[in-house]
Amino acid sequence: MKYIVLLCDGMADHSVKELNGKTPMEAAEKPNMDKLAGKSVQGLCKTVADDLKPGSDVANLSVLGYDPKKYYSGRSPLEAGSIGIDMKPTDVSFRCNLVTLSDETEYSDKTMVDYCAGDISSAEAHVLIKHVNEHLGIRPFSFYGGVSYRHCLIWDNGTIDVGELTPPHDITGEKISGHLNVNQNGKKLLEMMEKSYDLLKNHPINYERIKNGRRPANSIWLWGEGTKKILPSFKEKYGLLASMISAVDLLKGIGKFTGMNVIDVPGATGYLDTDFSGKANAAVKALKSGSDFVYIHIEAPDECGHRGEVQNKIKSLEYIDKLVLAPILKAFSKVDFKILICPDHPTPLDIRTHTNEPVPFLIYDSRACVNGFSEFSEKTAKSSGVFYSSGESLMEYFLR
Repeated sequence: MKYIVLLCDGMADHSVKELNGKTPMEAAEKPNMDKLAGKSVQGLCKTVADDLKPGSDVANLSVLGYDPKKYYSGRSPLEAGSIGIDMKPTDVSFRCNLVTLSDETEYSDKTMVDYCAGDISSAEAHVLIKHVNEHLGIRPFSFYGGVSYRHCLIWDNGTIDVGELTPPHDITGEKISGHLNVNQNGKKLLEMMEKSYDLLKNHPINYERIKNGRRPANSIWLWGEGTKKILPSFKEKYGLLASMISAVDLLKGIGKFTGMNVIDVPGATGYLDTDFSGKANAAVKALKSGSDFVYIHIEAPDECGHRGEVQNKIKSLEYIDKLVLAPILKAFSKVDFKILICPDHPTPLDIRTHTNEPVPFLIYDSRACVNGFSEFSEKTAKSSGVFYSSGESLMEYFLR
């Protein structure tokens, strides 16, 4: 038996006026998902408890069957592990976004224009992070380059008691003054953010980006603090050899810390230009080469949700259906397999950030005969009456 999780990050949504009240899941042409829906179990799952923040870190741990209240210690340590940083128990790590801020003189008067600096390339970003580290990476602080706009700061013998650090994707278009609520410890971080603007605004890379009509990466933004946490291996927990496929360091870190085979797919970016087919091919190869379980994480729907891109979010689901799901179904048409399709959390277009509402899921078992629905959507999942109160309980059901 082979087990596949197709995790469509942020796929679930609210009804959209522009789509005549439909959600992107309802509006998308996704014949493969909808065909599976006719012979699958659908339902809702509460992947993020009401007292937890609905980040992709918490939500993906939950879907994988790791109770966040037990195993979560911050987002950034997972990303640091993926980058290859060997954190000490006394280290504190922070996600370091490269962002675009407006050009007011006072830092606190600026607006969060773009949390990802126009999808800056990793090559450009690494030059900028190196520049930041050369000027601000003075003990006990060190900066490390990641993928695209996602990077890492390590604070040697640091503290997580720094005040409130807001994810930049939650405040797009807002003045940052209301989101600089740091305490005395956090002032060191705020000072680095302020200094980074002066370091980066006139950097040659940003000069070229502006010249070519692209947004400059003119500031760092620190958030997602945490300490290193030991996770039991997926093999130990479920008895299955597992592989992780993702473009983002967060999921690669989760895969690494849970003992999965972490597969790098060239051309995987985390947005609409990612290599969808490459991810599908990597999954098929992994399952045919010894893996029992593969977790295919696709970031594009979430990114489109954060940016309020209605048509692109629909397009991302159509790409997933055609370029990821279709070849997987074809490859395993004569093999017993189960597939779970779900988001980790909703990323509604109307609010452009995550919520902890229950997510729709679909489980297809090639051995089972199920009378399902004509489509896979938030509405059909809710109407089934099937509900799981945690990602851990859903994973237990899926595997057992």
